[in-house]
Amino acid sequence: MALKPIDNALLLPPETIKLGVYEENKTAESLPPSADPIIDYILSENLEPISDPESKIHGLVEELDSKDWTKVCESLNDVRRFALYHSLLLLPILEKVILVAVKAMKNPRSALCKTSIMASSDIFKVFGDQLLDSTINAFDNLLLQLLLKASQDKRFVCEEADRALNAMVKSMTPLPLLNKLRPYVSHSNPKVRAKAAITISKSVSKMGLEGMNEFGLVSLVQMAADLLNDRLPEAREAARNIVTSIYEAYTRNEEQKQESWQNFCQSSLPPIHAQSMVKITSSP
Repeated sequence: MALKPIDNALLLPPETIKLGVYEENKTAESLPPSADPIIDYILSENLEPISDPESKIHGLVEELDSKDWTKVCESLNDVRRFALYHSLLLLPILEKVILVAVKAMKNPRSALCKTSIMASSDIFKVFGDQLLDSTINAFDNLLLQLLLKASQDKRFVCEEADRALNAMVKSMTPLPLLNKLRPYVSHSNPKVRAKAAITISKSVSKMGLEGMNEFGLVSLVQMAADLLNDRLPEAREAARNIVTSIYEAYTRNEEQKQESWQNFCQSSLPPIHAQSMVKITSSP
């Protein structure tokens, strides 16, 4: 039996029949490509000196304050070049540069945020403890932003912030750095507490008993005891590392290491905390 034609069949537009594609696909293909520029993340070892640094330094702060975020990225890379090759020229405006870097870290554009974090790493490597001489809390603002960025979910920003915090620990004297980090182990954000604890554990591992005593050995042990009960496992693991570093420094010249450590913990902490400390160091 012959089939009757269906009068109300869906008719495709002629151009669709001709091209063999749906009209919406054709429209999508005709849209202009994204205009967002691609930012290159340059490793420190690939940065080169500035050809005329004495002239360039005069306009650096103004360039960092540009409304064009790509220009700010370029200027932040110039900051890195100044830090690595012309640090004496950068030093007089370093606080202003750090505040601009902190502002860039708060920007929702991840590329700008990451570039500013990379700049902070190079600044740490070159200037180290000189950053603690700030008179306008530039370092405090920078430290907080790095802890916040290291705690966020954007992986490539988080990892860059971790690298900056590591550069900070390697380049700065542990004692003054611990004093700066101490408040953040009580931060309301558990991820910030964990990052602060990890950074503290790395700083403590660089200290001897003399430095620990100068900070306050009992205060350091109590801080570790509190972190052992933190919500996040990263903070608890950092606390165990802190305890191990303190134990090794405290008992270095002791013959009865575990006994000496137990007596110290019992005299410095509530019984339940002292027991936890002794258990960490007695584990194989």
